Amino acid sequence: MDEKIHWAETIAQQIINKRPNKDEYVCAAGISPSGSVHIGNFRDVATSFFVAKAIEKRGKKVRLLFSWDELDRLRKVPSNVAAITENFETNIGRAYVDIENPFKDDLECKTYAEHFEKEFEDSIRPFGIKLDVRHQAEMYRSGKYAENVIYALKKRKDIFDILDRYKTQDSTQEERDNYYPVGIYCPHCGKDTTKITSLSDDCTKAHYECKCGHIGEFDFTKDFNCKLQWKVDWAMRWKYEQVDFEPGGIDHASPNGSYAAGKDISKEIFKYEAPIFQGYGFIGLKGLAGKMSSSSGLNLTPKTLLRIYQPEVLLWLYARTEPNKEFDFCFDDGILRQYFEFDKMLTEVDSGKATEWAKTTMNLIQIEGRRVYPIPFNLLVQLGSVVDFNEELLQLVLAKIGQCYSKEEMSERLGLAKCWLEECSPENINRIRASRNWEVFDTFSPKEKNEIELLYNYLAKGGYSLEELQTELYAIPRQVRGITREDKALKAVQGQFFSNVYKLLIDKEKGPRLYLFLYAISPNSYLHLLDFSYPKTEDEVQIETQIEVVETKQEKKENEDNITIEIKDIKPGIIIDDFSKMDIRVCEVLKCQEIRKSQNCYKITVNDGKQQRTIVSSIKSYYNPEHLIGKKILVLVNLAPTRIAGVTSEGMLLAASFNKYCKVIFADDIIPSGCEVK
Repeated sequence: MDEKIHWAETIAQQIINKRPNKDEYVCAAGISPSGSVHIGNFRDVATSFFVAKAIEKRGKKVRLLFSWDELDRLRKVPSNVAAITENFETNIGRAYVDIENPFKDDLECKTYAEHFEKEFEDSIRPFGIKLDVRHQAEMYRSGKYAENVIYALKKRKDIFDILDRYKTQDSTQEERDNYYPVGIYCPHCGKDTTKITSLSDDCTKAHYECKCGHIGEFDFTKDFNCKLQWKVDWAMRWKYEQVDFEPGGIDHASPNGSYAAGKDISKEIFKYEAPIFQGYGFIGLKGLAGKMSSSSGLNLTPKTLLRIYQPEVLLWLYARTEPNKEFDFCFDDGILRQYFEFDKMLTEVDSGKATEWAKTTMNLIQIEGRRVYPIPFNLLVQLGSVVDFNEELLQLVLAKIGQCYSKEEMSERLGLAKCWLEECSPENINRIRASRNWEVFDTFSPKEKNEIELLYNYLAKGGYSLEELQTELYAIPRQVRGITREDKALKAVQGQFFSNVYKLLIDKEKGPRLYLFLYAISPNSYLHLLDFSYPKTEDEVQIETQIEVVETKQEKKENEDNITIEIKDIKPGIIIDDFSKMDIRVCEVLKCQEIRKSQNCYKITVNDGKQQRTIVSSIKSYYNPEHLIGKKILVLVNLAPTRIAGVTSEGMLLAASFNKYCKVIFADDIIPSGCEVK
């Protein structure tokens, strides 16, 4: 069986085969600085980057071209901009490059475009990606594209006919006659709300009028504050830069998508064979919660993810996944699995036991001047918080269980583990209690208390090895309860014993592997928490009193937060037959995705018990995806399908709206998907 070839290698070979004698190949990517560039857009850069490296590996010269589409118009105001400005929507229609930087603490950047461009370029610097940057405002306004703009105007009817092939509705001759593939920015209001009313025979001069009332003449041979419509612009730049490869969102890759139209324009109008195109899938976010969610929302930049992922691990997630496939960044404990799989592949490559595909993957994500040390991320997570992330203490702890690392090897990942725990998963932080947990201990049965006493005596005596401690932990419940290894009840009894120990030590029912935890951590830090041979101390009584005060205050606050609403009149009565027409089912949410260009709606995929269906709901302002994924909701499944935000919705979820709130109606997890609500 042939070994799997990496997708970047396949594309690279296709590019070379297409133009085998070319001196320099060009892999392109481009982003509009409409706001903070999120991690999904970064796939545009990463895909081209990997293909460029694969071409370079074949001994060919290659250039990674990156375009800032800063001459695009502002279409909507991002939430983080709206939060710090007033009336910013008055800039809608102006080019990003012409809008003043709204972030007053950023003294370095003058414009809106410059601020977000710098933010992105700074955030990808750790990846070691070298870009040949083009600023499209400079390219247009310097006149570099002037001949191409005039040429497109001369071919405007041919361009219209090409675009018309991909429309679902028939066009009129009047639309064809009045089509101009270029937008002019008004010198009076600065917006692209202009309309060309006439064009000279040589297509160099146009009369236009703007919605602001301004009327003027535009000379394309010397006036350059204009921009081709994007599909035409895309094709024109392919030829101008001699582009060989460019990826794009998978929606552009459909048979009637943007690439198909751009490809025809490139070939028929600009006489250039369009570059090889690769559509890429969307990227999901799992478990986004806590501080990181509230501070950055869903518009996550590479810089944000580098707070919990090493740059090589981020690149690896892109490189190992076929571009047209979706994958998730994990803010929940899925990140532990990702680090484990990365370390496994890295170790196999270093030991010479890896497949060619794995070797290629790791070669693609190598960053010059850096080395990754595969220290188990889960160990740093489990034991780091116990020693308050003190590097020296953690070194000693890990050494006791046979994991020896220097500070240099451990430092980077330990910082990332600390950030993940504190900002994404604070419930997994393990802190040893300061005092004995009498409240829990008093609930134990006599046998459970006896188990704790035996454990304390064994640990206090000392002199045991790691293996001996592990054996004793499993033996104590058998000894107390007089059961054999073959007894089916043994596993449950041992599990309850471990849970009791965790509750006494770290206030949790689960924690790090108990034998590793007890062996690695100094017994002096926890032995007193297992010794209930003497009564409560004054300090313990005082601590319990303080806890009661805090809990009382919290309960009072919750009561004060009770919400009152104005109750609306009951609607006119219906008969049971009217209600019976509605088919309401319990459905499990499988996916929750943002919809491009929609500020309010999510595309939600649910399991209705028989099949998967898509519903569109305007709850984006109220819920993050991780609050919905895996939950059971109520859906009206026989509602006629309708298009919302460009997506066909096959039902409607049920929610309660009151005051400024919208609360989805969740069903109990025990109810099967597909169950009818009657």
